[in-house]
Amino acid sequence: NRLERRYGWGHLHFITCSCYRRLPFFASERRRDIFLRILRDVRDRYDFALLGYVVMPEHIHLLLSEPNLRTPSTVMQVLKQRVSRLLRQRKKRPSSQMRLWHDESLLRYPRFWQRRFYDFNVWSFRKKNEKLNYMHFNPVRRGLVQHPKEWLWSSYRFYSVGGPVLCPPNPEWKPSRATRNPTTNPHVYTSKRAAPTRSVHES
Repeated sequence: NRLERRYGWGHLHFITCSCYRRLPFFASERRRDIFLRILRDVRDRYDFALLGYVVMPEHIHLLLSEPNLRTPSTVMQVLKQRVSRLLRQRKKRPSSQMRLWHDESLLRYPRFWQRRFYDFNVWSFRKKNEKLNYMHFNPVRRGLVQHPKEWLWSSYRFYSVGGPVLCPPNPEWKPSRATRNPTTNPHVYTSKRAAPTRSVHES
């Protein structure tokens, strides 16, 4: 099977990306913080609306628009590369001249992320709210917290209490003329790699 991604229709994209073999590489607060800082930088660089997100211990969900620059595939490629490189980079300990891995536990595995990502086109207001609720309540369903506001690595607090978050959503974002007009350049991107079989409803 080939993996098809439909761009240029003015849809939002609900994206799921898992760590290698769904291992909990985001189990630490520090790693989740780093991911959100990089996500904020990538959003600003490629100019897209980030409506919502959640960082779980072994996977992430994003709800985003198509960027004014490039495509969601480019966004995800850059995001995954930057996160992997930063969390796996070499770094010196202040008290030693030996070069050691920044996080030795990640070195036992060939890569940080599973290959590819799952992309679900979101075309209606109802679907948008459905995906936002799914993301925000994911930590509650997993038993990580009692209420979504307690999980600091999602966009829930931005919408519920307006509290500070490391990567604030930008729902007021406006697309460029080419992005706004779905008839300008709708296209289907086809990959030769097999499509993931994981359901969008799995947490």
